[in-house]
Amino acid sequence: MKYAKQLSILFLIAGCTATSFAQRGNRGGAPAEPPAAAGAPGAAPKAEIKPLPLDPTGYIISNSPNIPKPVVTKHTAVIMGKVINYTATAGYLQLVTEDGKPKANVFFVAYTKDGVTDLTKRPMTYTFNGGPGSSSVWLHMGLLGPKRVLMSDEGMVQPPPYKYINNDYSWLDKTDIVFIDPVTTGYSRAVTNESDKQFHGYEEDLKSVGDAIRLYATKYDRWQSPKFLCGESYGTTRAAGLSEYLQSTYKFYLNGVILISSILNMQTARFDVGNDYPYPLFLPTYTATAWYHKKLSPDLQQLPLKKVLAQVEVFALGEYNTALMKGSELSPADYSSLVDKLSHFTGLSKEYIRQTNLRVEIQKFDKELRRSEGLTVGRLDSRYTGRDYNDAGTGPEFDPANDGTISGPYSAAINHYARAELKFKNDLPYEILGGRVNPWNYNNVQNKYLNVAESLRQAMAINPYLHVWVACGYYDLATPYFAAEYTFSHMGMRPEQRKHVNFTYYESGHMVYGHKPSLIKMKTDADAMYDMVMNEVNHGISK
Repeated sequence: MKYAKQLSILFLIAGCTATSFAQRGNRGGAPAEPPAAAGAPGAAPKAEIKPLPLDPTGYIISNSPNIPKPVVTKHTAVIMGKVINYTATAGYLQLVTEDGKPKANVFFVAYTKDGVTDLTKRPMTYTFNGGPGSSSVWLHMGLLGPKRVLMSDEGMVQPPPYKYINNDYSWLDKTDIVFIDPVTTGYSRAVTNESDKQFHGYEEDLKSVGDAIRLYATKYDRWQSPKFLCGESYGTTRAAGLSEYLQSTYKFYLNGVILISSILNMQTARFDVGNDYPYPLFLPTYTATAWYHKKLSPDLQQLPLKKVLAQVEVFALGEYNTALMKGSELSPADYSSLVDKLSHFTGLSKEYIRQTNLRVEIQKFDKELRRSEGLTVGRLDSRYTGRDYNDAGTGPEFDPANDGTISGPYSAAINHYARAELKFKNDLPYEILGGRVNPWNYNNVQNKYLNVAESLRQAMAINPYLHVWVACGYYDLATPYFAAEYTFSHMGMRPEQRKHVNFTYYESGHMVYGHKPSLIKMKTDADAMYDMVMNEVNHGISK
C-alpha cells in the first residue's frame, strides 16, 4: 500500500462550513456543504394518499404505494473469455415504517450468477455512485455490470445515438452485484404524500440506503454471503459511513469496502478562504494534467509521469505546505522562490501565480492552463478539453469531461437497456444526475467539514477482517489521489489496520474505467482483491 508521506508541518487551519463550486451538480465531485442553518428536512405535504394505477403489463408508472414484483430475466455474458450464465432482477425495495406505512421505493438491479449452490461462498457487492443526486448508472454500465457503454479506448465519446456492448471486464464472474439508486435518483422515489427531503442529507441517506441493503440481504437470503460495498465519489463518503452504520445498527459486518475516486474528508477539497488544505493536495494532479497537455518545462516533460509526481509530492508536502503555513509572514525572497516553483510544476505563468497569491483554485486552473489556445480542461477528467463562449472569465462554463462527454451516452444506454433487456417498463424519467436533492442536509456537522474517515476507522477497529481498496485516477480533479492519501495517513489506524488498506493508481480520471487500459487494470486488481478476501473467508487467518 502506498501512503502519503507524513507532513513535515501539520496544517493548523480551523474548519468552517461553506459552499463551493461543487454545488453546480457535477456527478463526480462531492457536494458543497451548505451553511449550518440550511438544509433542514422539509415537512411532508398533507395531500391524501391515493394509490396510483399500474399499466396493463403490471409495471409501476409513478411513485405509488403499490409496487409490482421485481422483473426477473435470464442472460449470458462472456467475461475474460469465460461464459457466465446469470439472472438479472430489476425492481423496487420499498422502505416502510415498522407499522407498514410505505415511505419510498428504491430501485435496484441485481445480477446473480446461475448454478451457485452455496451462497456463503459467493460474494455480494452492494454498489452505488455519488453526487449526491447521482444514480448508479456509471458503475453499472461503465465498470461492474455485464454491459458497458461504448467509448473509444481513451474514453472519448462516440457519435449519438450511442451504443453499449458486452463488458468483457465485468466483475460478475467474481461477485454477485446489486446496484442501488438512492431516493430521487434513477427510478427511485418517495411515495405519494411523502417528502423527498427526509432522504436528502448525510444521515438521512445512510439510513435509507442502509435499510435498502438490509432489506435486499433479507429478502434474497444474502446475510451469510461475504459482503462488500462499492462506491464512487460521494458514494465513497456514503460507503465509509455505511461501513459503521450497517455494523452498529444491524450488526451487518462487511468483508470489504471499495472506494473509487475517494473523498472522505470534505476539507481536503473545499477552496474556502482560510482553508489552505486543498492547494498542496491538488497540486500533484495539476502537475499530472500539465504533463499530459505538454505544458511543463522540458526537464519535467521528458520524464515518466510517476517520476514527475514523485518530485511534486515532495515539494507539496514540504516547501509549499510550509509557505502556506507562514501566510503573509513569508519573506519576499521565499515568495518569489515559491512563484518560480509553482509555475514550474503547473505550467502556469509566474505572473498568474502571483495574481492568485500562490493559491490556484481548481476552476481557475481548468480555465488558465490552455487559455491561450481557447481551450479549457475537464474537472472529472483533466485529459478532456472544451471550448467556452469566450476566453475571458475565471472558470469554464461547463465541464468537458461531464456535460460534453459522458452524460449523453450513459443516459441513452440505461434508458434503452432497462426496457429492452431487463424488461423493466417504467414511464418515470430515469434521473441520471439531477439537482433534485439540493440542498443536501449537513446538519450533523454544523460549523465544521464532514469527515467520515473516522467512521471507517471505527468499523475497521471493531471488524478486524474488513479490507479497504482505494482506486485513484491521476487525472481526477474532483477527488485528487493525493488528498485521498492524506486522509488515510491521518486516520490514526493501527498497523494491523493499515495492512488492510490498498491503494491502486491509474492514468485516468474520476471515472477511472472510462480509459480502457485502466478498465482492464481495474479488473485485474478487483480479481486479486476478491481472491484474497475469499481465501481469507474460506481458510481463515493463521496467527
